[in-house]
Amino acid sequence: MLRIALPNKGRLNQDCRELLNDAGLEVRASSERALTASLGGEFEAIFVRAQDIPEFVADGAADAGITGWDLVAESERALESRLDLEFGRCRLVVAAREEGGIRSLNDLQGSPRIATVFPNLTRSFFAAAGKTVQVVPVSGAVEVAPHLGIADLIVDLTSTGSTLKVNGLREIATVLQSSARLITAAKPAADEPRGRSLDEPRERSLNELVQALESVIAARGKRYVMANVPRDRLDEVKKVLPGISGPTVIDLLNGGTMVAVHAVAPAASIYKTLTALKQLGGEGILVTRIERLMA
Repeated sequence: MLRIALPNKGRLNQDCRELLNDAGLEVRASSERALTASLGGEFEAIFVRAQDIPEFVADGAADAGITGWDLVAESERALESRLDLEFGRCRLVVAAREEGGIRSLNDLQGSPRIATVFPNLTRSFFAAAGKTVQVVPVSGAVEVAPHLGIADLIVDLTSTGSTLKVNGLREIATVLQSSARLITAAKPAADEPRGRSLDEPRERSLNELVQALESVIAARGKRYVMANVPRDRLDEVKKVLPGISGPTVIDLLNGGTMVAVHAVAPAASIYKTLTALKQLGGEGILVTRIERLMA
């Protein structure tokens, strides 16, 4: 049984549970405060702080983990992303006071002080940019640092930028794009001893987990469309319903001039798809959700 480290609270915890449940790996814990849980009977979950998950996975206490890529990069541990889970999206940005006159990195003078919860990423970013800075590690309330004179700029996470604007700050550069990832320890080089990451049964189980999660992610934002359409308008229908590799076309019993078409379509524009099918003479149109989608 593989052990997977999951965030113990917050939105990441909720999104992880939803994704795993949709993949058939129901989180079964003895109580809401339990530190471990069964995942569909095939995997074991351990609940720890999101920022500790890179360490747990790198040290072998967990075979895999789900956490933000920003935390993985900050840890500087030998880890690899096995799958982008497409939630928890945010950006690690450099921000300065709106009235401070700094609009880009080129405006930085001397050795400015940078307040951040991500000292390693901050040092690496400014070093790569050829800028000398003083990093001021803080544990929270980063936005207030420039107003208190603790720092000249900050490096912090944002998703919409609204919190920065409310606090009178302006983004001047992006350090990192982040999202929740399924991570594992990096595979050893060919000349290194075989470790847990190369254990074949363990690797096979991890691949099965990746495929299960991939199928759920691929199905999100998609709908399955079925409709009866005129046979002589199939070329036009294919433009409306391209599907993954073209729509499935099925002859109807005693259908005559009509055929059935089935295809996957984007949910965001499904209303346009249905309108176009109707204009092409479509009938009996049915739209359903997709639980899993494997290419």
